[in-house]
Amino acid sequence: MSADSLRNRYRKQLCRVESLDLTLDISRMNFDDGFLGRMAPAMRKAYDDMDALEQGAIANPDENRMVGHYWLRAPELAPDEAIRAQITSTLARIRSFTADVHAGRVKPPKAQRFTRVLSIGIGGSALGPQFVADALGRGAADRMAMHFIDNTDPEGIARALDELRDSLNQTLCLVIS
Repeated sequence: MSADSLRNRYRKQLCRVESLDLTLDISRMNFDDGFLGRMAPAMRKAYDDMDALEQGAIANPDENRMVGHYWLRAPELAPDEAIRAQITSTLARIRSFTADVHAGRVKPPKAQRFTRVLSIGIGGSALGPQFVADALGRGAADRMAMHFIDNTDPEGIARALDELRDSLNQTLCLVIS
């Protein structure tokens, strides 16, 4: 490809979303000029399917249930008032519990306060908390140090518990399933 055609493709394929301060350059990806047009119907279907999920469509037919983890971030998207109320009240209880832990009102039986969190989960139940801890953590400045058991490997579990050996009596265990 010539320098001029690369430059033109870059200008045509560069995506900027100023409101998110996001720039995405797909100009060097291997697709022809008609690809995005051919994908438009599939993209429209994906957006329509997402709209249906947000409105409460059954997404797991084997269990006949909706999915709505994104409602936790935006309860107003939940399909009915009962679900919205359940989400907002649960989030309020979580915030209250967290404040009580940080203030020392909820504390371990043999220590002044919790200083560590042991998050126990596998797959997405571990990856989400690990991502948040890595992305938002401030190391020694954090109120509570994070530790993870993220699989069933006995050696990995032993390592995690060994790290906590001297502070297990100050460790809040969080099991995510």
